Amino acid sequence: MADLAAIVVLTGLIAYTLFAGADFGGGVWTALAGGPRAERQREALFRAIGPVWEANHVWLILVIVTLFTVFPSAFADLFIALLVPLVIALVGIVFRGAAFAFRHFIMGTGTGLPATETVFSVASFVAPLSMGMAIGVIAGGHITIENGVVTSGLFETWLRPFPIICGLMTVTTCAVLAAFYMTTRTTGDLREDFRVHGLAASLMLGVLTSAAIPVAYWWSEPLWDGLLEPGALVLMGGAVTLGIGSLAVLWYRRFGLAPPIAAGAVTLVISAWAVAQYLYLIVPSGRVSDVAAESGTIALFLIVLAVEASLLIPSLLLLYRTLGTGETRAPGI
Repeated sequence: MADLAAIVVLTGLIAYTLFAGADFGGGVWTALAGGPRAERQREALFRAIGPVWEANHVWLILVIVTLFTVFPSAFADLFIALLVPLVIALVGIVFRGAAFAFRHFIMGTGTGLPATETVFSVASFVAPLSMGMAIGVIAGGHITIENGVVTSGLFETWLRPFPIICGLMTVTTCAVLAAFYMTTRTTGDLREDFRVHGLAASLMLGVLTSAAIPVAYWWSEPLWDGLLEPGALVLMGGAVTLGIGSLAVLWYRRFGLAPPIAAGAVTLVISAWAVAQYLYLIVPSGRVSDVAAESGTIALFLIVLAVEASLLIPSLLLLYRTLGTGETRAPGI
C-alpha cells in the first residue's frame, strides 16, 4: 500500500508538470514574445491559460496531502531540507496568480496597474526553477539525515550544479509544453510563431539534458547508478525517441500530434527518475516502506482518494473540454 501511495505522488507530479507546467511555460513565452505579433502571442497565451490555471494546482495539493498523510516523517524532512526553494516557489505562485488576476481586472475596468505582465513573467520563471531545483536535490541524494535530524543545511543542498541544471531543465520543459500545446490552439501566423518557439525550446532542452548527464555522473552518484538500471534505461530511451519525434512533428507541421508527444516525453522522463530512485522516497536514507504511516491510515487514505477521484477527474475533464481552448474564456475572465 505504501508503494501505491508513492505512485499517487508520482502521478500528481506528472499531472502537475503537464498541466500547470504548461501554464508556467505560458509565462515564459509572455516574457519572450517578440516580433510584429508579440502582443497577439501574449493575448493567445492568456486566453488559453485563463479558464484552467487555478484548477491545475489541484495536482500540487494532491502531492502535498499524500506526503503529509502517508509519509509524515519524510514530509517533515523534505520541507525542512527544502524550505528555501519551496518558499521561493510558493511566493512565485502567489505573485503569479495575483498578477494574472489583476491583468484581467485591468482589462475589464480600463484602469492601469504597472508591471503586471512583468510580475507574471518573472514569477512564471522563478516558481518552476525553484521547484525543479528542489526535485534535483531529492533526485541527487543531497539531503542528509542523521539520527532523525536533517543536517544538510538550508542552502547547501540546492545551490549545487545538479539541482541548478534540474531547475533550468524544468523551466525549459514548461516552455516546451506551452509551445506545443499552443500549436493546436492557434491558427495561421500565430501557430507558426509557436511552432518556432517549440522547436527552439526543444533544442534548448536537448542541450540541457545532454549537459545534465556528466553533471549527474560527477555530482549525483545515486541517481546516476539508478538510471543505469534496465527499467530506467528503457524509459529514458523512450523519452529520447519521443523527444526526437516531437521535433519531427513540428518540422512537418503535424500539429495534432504535438501535445500528446510532448506530454509523453515528459511523462517518461519523470517516470525514469521515479524508477531510478525506487525504493527510496529520500535518497539514501528514506525508504518508502520505512517512512510510511500505519497500514490502516494508508488504506483509509486510498479509499477516500478513490471516491474523490471519481468526482474530481470527470469534473476536470469537463472543464478542459468546454473551456480549455485558446478561443474561449471562463465567465468573468
